[in-house]
Amino acid sequence: MRLPGRFPILFVALPIALTACGSTDASEPTPATTTAAAPVEQGAATPRLALSYDGGVLVVDAASLEPVADIPVDGFIRLNSADDGRHVFVSESSGFRVLDLGTWTRGHGDHGHYYTATPQLTDTRFGGSEPGHVVPHDERITLFSDGTGQVDVVKPADLARGDTNAASFTVPQPHHGVAVYRADGTVVVSVGDEQTRNGIAILDANQTEIASTTACPGVHGEAAAVGGALTFGCEDGILVVRGNDIRKIASPDSYGRIGNQAGHDDSPIVLGDYKTDAEAELERPNRFSLTDTSTGTVRIIPFPASYSFRSLERGPRGEAVILGTDGALYVYDPIGGNQIARHPVIDAWTEPDEWQSPMPNVHVQDGVAYVADPVARTLTAVDLGTGEQRTKKDMPHTTIELTGVSG
Repeated sequence: MRLPGRFPILFVALPIALTACGSTDASEPTPATTTAAAPVEQGAATPRLALSYDGGVLVVDAASLEPVADIPVDGFIRLNSADDGRHVFVSESSGFRVLDLGTWTRGHGDHGHYYTATPQLTDTRFGGSEPGHVVPHDERITLFSDGTGQVDVVKPADLARGDTNAASFTVPQPHHGVAVYRADGTVVVSVGDEQTRNGIAILDANQTEIASTTACPGVHGEAAAVGGALTFGCEDGILVVRGNDIRKIASPDSYGRIGNQAGHDDSPIVLGDYKTDAEAELERPNRFSLTDTSTGTVRIIPFPASYSFRSLERGPRGEAVILGTDGALYVYDPIGGNQIARHPVIDAWTEPDEWQSPMPNVHVQDGVAYVADPVARTLTAVDLGTGEQRTKKDMPHTTIELTGVSG
């Protein structure tokens, strides 16, 4: 599906090649993100987690689950890891704001030095109204603002400096969209408007269209797989982008929506949800999808419970990890699609009618699955290899979203 042409960009702030931005170690503390307290050197990396709630963000130590900081934030917010080991993007109504979790590694020759400091919500901001998808990929972070259609491409090193001089452009019409920067300087971006979204376009460094397709109704979500493949979900299948080639893989059902996806750097398989009721206001699915980007095939796997959009994760070796509404963590072999393990963690639950409402969710980091239960107000750390519950702690708030950084 190759349709060369000019993509009508409304505004370009900087060239996508990002030549205007400097480069420093993303781990370096700077006045923009450090607090009055001096950093403390540690003997090893200190992973931390961030949990949002109505009124703020709670930061906890990933090993002990003990609170490190409780940061007030107004309004409904969302959390997305910058995937740089240190920062999280907080989606506020007016744009993306950078949260420094206060843990980082500074490279020093053949080894590293490890530091912690007090977490801080910085004054570093990107984007515009209705901030949406955050996609770390190919050593850049691409932000899409639904309300304005603005796309920002950010270097991780710039976050530590508090540098907001991102490469930016605006798509022709604002929509609930997504964009992904690639190492060759191209950007893959969704195409649509406020009412419909129907495809993607690949843009070069000058925002000239290289290829595109409109054969993806309801385009939503993205993931990356080994070998540089990207996927984008459709209401009737999924798109696989490799280089400048776009391939559509059809669902086995006429309406077979794949939206939320989870990829893995070492796996050709992308885990996705799967919904078949076009009329449902809220479908609670009991099947999921496994897309093989190397063969161009998709498999639909039965699931013994239902799950939500906050239920999909990947294990350290690419395992498909799903938190079921029966309260158990399920682990699947992504190649064969067979269940490897089932680990009971929390009580059974029901996905709420409103997606903004608190519901259980899972975040996998360093072989550990962290499960937040807003009803019980607990956070549980589960070893994915053994199913052992390493730590379980009561939380002071009814949490909504969960992510983390490695330090």
